[in-house]
Amino acid sequence: MPRRRLLRSRDLSVYHERIRRRGVHPIVYWVARAVLVPLIRVWFRLEGVGRDHVPGTGPVLVASNHRSFLDPFVLGSLVRRPMYFVAKQELFRNPINGWFLNCLGAFPVCRGASDSEALITSRVLLERGRVVTVFPEGTRVRTGSLREPRRGVGRLALETGAQVVPAAVIGSERARRGWRIRACRVRVRFGRALTFPRVEAPSPRLAEEVTARIWPCVRLQWEWLGGLPPLRRAAVVGAGSMGTALAAVLARAGLEVELGCRTRQQAQELARSRRNDRYLPGVPLPDAVAVSSVADIELAGVDLVVLAVPSEALPQAVAAVGDRVGRRSAVLVVSKGLAGPLGTVPSHYVGERLRTRGVACLAGPAHARETVEGGAAVVLASADADLRDQLAGALSEGGLEVESTGDVAGTELAGIAKNAAAIAASAAIGAGANRAGAVAGRVFSEVCELARREGAGTEAFVGLAGAGDLVGTVMAPGSRNRRAGEMLFTGMPADQVNAALDQAAEGLASVPLLAERARRAGIPAPTLDSFAGLIAGDTTASEWIESIASPQPATERRAA
Repeated sequence: MPRRRLLRSRDLSVYHERIRRRGVHPIVYWVARAVLVPLIRVWFRLEGVGRDHVPGTGPVLVASNHRSFLDPFVLGSLVRRPMYFVAKQELFRNPINGWFLNCLGAFPVCRGASDSEALITSRVLLERGRVVTVFPEGTRVRTGSLREPRRGVGRLALETGAQVVPAAVIGSERARRGWRIRACRVRVRFGRALTFPRVEAPSPRLAEEVTARIWPCVRLQWEWLGGLPPLRRAAVVGAGSMGTALAAVLARAGLEVELGCRTRQQAQELARSRRNDRYLPGVPLPDAVAVSSVADIELAGVDLVVLAVPSEALPQAVAAVGDRVGRRSAVLVVSKGLAGPLGTVPSHYVGERLRTRGVACLAGPAHARETVEGGAAVVLASADADLRDQLAGALSEGGLEVESTGDVAGTELAGIAKNAAAIAASAAIGAGANRAGAVAGRVFSEVCELARREGAGTEAFVGLAGAGDLVGTVMAPGSRNRRAGEMLFTGMPADQVNAALDQAAEGLASVPLLAERARRAGIPAPTLDSFAGLIAGDTTASEWIESIASPQPATERRAA
């Protein structure tokens, strides 16, 4: 094994030595260029912007993002000079393939590790006045936004004094499907060249600082092309308990966060005290969170809008911010109820009315105080895989344990079923624990059947978004939905419960909408129907408890 490794290392060093001494093979390079460049430009409908920013003479270091193995060829076809680039060492194990790539200006690099020989080759080429392309991310990033760079590009720029041209490629990731190269549109943008003083043996810290100046210029080209921006700024609409908690989580993740209150007076009080004593007493607001009214937040300039309002208030909130949210902003919805008047799940309601890059929802047992103080396990659902990955990364950095899924409707309906079941169980406690548990189970099962009939997944009902959140809600001493059920049990009219709680119990408004939605779908839901009657005031709590305490006819029901 050691001999094989030595032979492999020696074989790879041949390519480095050759490229350092001879550069590209003139005949192979120019013939290949004459054949490949027209094909690349036609097949990929290649569009290049800023080509004149690449200097015609002298050493040039092109720093680009990396989406596909095609990127070096795409970039090279737009630059009039021979361009040297690194390629993963596996491509050089075949001698013929390695020789051809080496003739075109490629030299091997060990991905995922510091490769001193590749850095030496790059430095030698730059000192000879060549154009060298590097990919600071260190590997291909096929989806999502750009990753953080490594400091090698800054080190090269300082050691050689070469001009650095930031560049971005978009669309090349769609070209390959298996071994088939598909026609697609690829766009490239070059930025203006950057210059840095030449420094002998720059320190790692200095190299990082230079890299930190280069990479934002690459991001600028990337976003100009329409690439997915990173999450830098967030606005949380709704300064309740969950909105305040999420503002703190996102601030811990390094985002600039604005917490939006309903009125300017509320914003001024919260900004002065730095504590949301009404909804989240005893929890200080992080210094990184700015507070203002929703009307004063410039929503068009934020990357993420969090709608942390009860489902009853969602239509009003969407109407208030709809024309101000930017098309490149993402939206995260944390409501766990149905939006009226048709009983629409929150993410679908928002997606129909806001023109944004994507909508996601959050579910799971995440009670506000514990979320801030000790974290929580949550479910993040979105149909957009890139958005899921990006939001999951930010929430994880903020201290949450995140499960991701593409089943948005199933996740939201599981959370809504949890609220309805928790209220029903608390309202039925007068009939005994057995009957309360049975009522909760039947409500949960009826909503699960509704989700199945409508094409949503049912896995969420047995996971964090459903069963996990239900247990957390029943056990939490401050649970709004559990307390709302207890108030119904005492005979308090449903329309007075939210005022007594000083917060919204989302399950109260959702149960009648769930019952109506089940009727439209043709699904028998007797427990939801009877509970909706109690909430509507058609029956008293004692009458409802008596009805559910009566023996029920045997039925066959699909288990949730």
